[in-house]
Amino acid sequence: MRRTKIVATVGPASSDPDVLRSMIGAGLDVARIGLAHGTLDDHLAMYWRLRDAAEATGSDIGILIDLPGPKVRCARFADGGTALADGQAITVVAGTDASDSTRIEIDYESVASDVMVGDQLAIGDGNITLMVEGKSDAVVDARIIHGGLAQGRPGFQIPSERLRLSTPTAEDLEFVDAFVDVGVDMIAVSFVRSAHDMRGIRTQPAPAGPLLVAKIETRAAVENLDGIIETSDAVMVARGDLGLDFPIAELPHLQKHIIGQCVARSRPVITATQMLESMVHSTIPTRAEATDVANAVFDGTSAVMLSGETAIGDDPVNAIETMARITERADEEFDRDSWIQVIQRHVGDDHDAGSASVRTDALSLAACEIAEKIGAKAILCLTRTGFTAQSITRFRPEVQVLAFTPDSRTARQLRLSWGTTPTQNLEHPTSREVAEQAMTDLRERNELMSGDLVVVVSGQSLLTRSTDTLRVVTVP
Repeated sequence: MRRTKIVATVGPASSDPDVLRSMIGAGLDVARIGLAHGTLDDHLAMYWRLRDAAEATGSDIGILIDLPGPKVRCARFADGGTALADGQAITVVAGTDASDSTRIEIDYESVASDVMVGDQLAIGDGNITLMVEGKSDAVVDARIIHGGLAQGRPGFQIPSERLRLSTPTAEDLEFVDAFVDVGVDMIAVSFVRSAHDMRGIRTQPAPAGPLLVAKIETRAAVENLDGIIETSDAVMVARGDLGLDFPIAELPHLQKHIIGQCVARSRPVITATQMLESMVHSTIPTRAEATDVANAVFDGTSAVMLSGETAIGDDPVNAIETMARITERADEEFDRDSWIQVIQRHVGDDHDAGSASVRTDALSLAACEIAEKIGAKAILCLTRTGFTAQSITRFRPEVQVLAFTPDSRTARQLRLSWGTTPTQNLEHPTSREVAEQAMTDLRERNELMSGDLVVVVSGQSLLTRSTDTLRVVTVP
């Protein structure tokens, strides 16, 4: 059974309702709508197409919107792209009209002030790089170091420590208001540099509001990682821009560090960017891409993300099916014994033995160990906010985790959590009644049989937010 979740970006290649339904059937857990291009009306239309597709397939997929953030972009290059050759001289200026092979306009007024001679800047995902050789009050003189084809309105990298734009932008907040009104499940915040940036997104805490996902893509975000994790509900390792702010040799180690820190704090974490990039046009990934995906699973990621592969690719459904096969096989080889030791080192840092978090840690680990020792068929997690399920699954239990919640948004948000199968159940006064109803439903669906052992984890009352009860129950 696949435990690692799949996030896939929707776009022109996946806007047809039939394609969306096939993507869900192929293994899509969370659909991502990127808001950097297009209008609000376009994005809302895609949101409702996704909701319709989910209803038609009987699925509870989550929907994630990805805010544009303060990203600097080039003015549009000519249709078909513009070739930028190695060694070519080029100027960079503030503007929004057009870019060509001798002059790049970017939508950032302070470019000449904020870059320095000797800076190596990047276009797009870093395939095109240029070196600053001189500048005046309004013009930056540069030379192409590594050329390539510049298309559309690619991003333009300004060193993040000098970028004067703030997160969230006014446009971000307009998008937030519109999508909170329609009930979006998750919001990814771009170019986060501190916990203060996350606090700038003013929504109700999940599940009354959406999960807030901090995108780690700048040097400042890595330096302020602890505070960002504490003020976020989930995290995305956005390797594209992160790989521009750090030497490329550092990127695999940053990925491993960020994932470990997030999962130790019960925060789902998404690994993103160029995971199966060749599948934009190819029917199979490269060997290196397949290995990259598997290594992200071994690092402990909760989810992996497809971008252009499903947004503009030739076969979005095949890309998801391929990702599902790779992650399912990697899940089988995951080293759980070593992982538990890593997590225990992190949770052992909390010395307040009486705190609710320490009790939750102890019960979560105990549930996993007891389930393994007694041969339980499943861990039944009764949760309102989803936190209990996230706490349990960070220990990567061998048995399946079945999360039951009366909140439909919690069920959708749990589609991002590793190894969790969420189900919306009816409201009951006590956790015991919830467990009894859950076991009856599972038995009727032949997912459990009479006599099976299950471990039930919950709060004593569904009105509490702490995890304080663990029971071993025989399915009637």
